[in-house]
Amino acid sequence: MNTESHLRMTRQRQVILEELRRTCSHPGADEIYARVRRRLPRISLGTIYRNLEVLSATGEIQKIETGGSLKRFDGNISPHYHIRCLRCHKVVDAPVEVLPDIERLLDGKTDFTITGHRIEFLGLCPKCQAKAEAESRYLTEM
Repeated sequence: MNTESHLRMTRQRQVILEELRRTCSHPGADEIYARVRRRLPRISLGTIYRNLEVLSATGEIQKIETGGSLKRFDGNISPHYHIRCLRCHKVVDAPVEVLPDIERLLDGKTDFTITGHRIEFLGLCPKCQAKAEAESRYLTEM
C-alpha cells in the first residue's frame, strides 16, 4: 500500500480489493459491485465507485481508462500493457515485456517531463473474430 496515503483499509475496501485480485477480466464498477454484493449485500454502487477511486488514487489498483467509455479496474499493479477488443471491449493483459526505456526516446524532443507511459493494443478477441468471420461468410453467400 502507498505509505504516503495512510489509507485505512476498511472491510469494504478489503473485500473490493480481494474480489478485484481474484479476477483477470479487468471488470467495470458494475461487475465489481455484483461480486462484492455476494459478500456484503448492503453495499451500495456509490460506495463501490468511491472506493475504487480511492484504491486507484493510492496505487492499490489500476484504473484502466481505455479508448472505450467504460472504466475498468485491475488488481495487478505491476507495470504491464493491455489488449482491448474493438468489438466487445474485453480487456486482457498483453503477454509482452514492458518497454522500460521508451520514455527516453522523448528526451529533448518535447518540453514535457515524461513520468510514464501506457500502451493499449487493439484488436478482435477470438470470440469476436469468429463472429466477424461468420458474418462475412453470410454476407458473401447472399
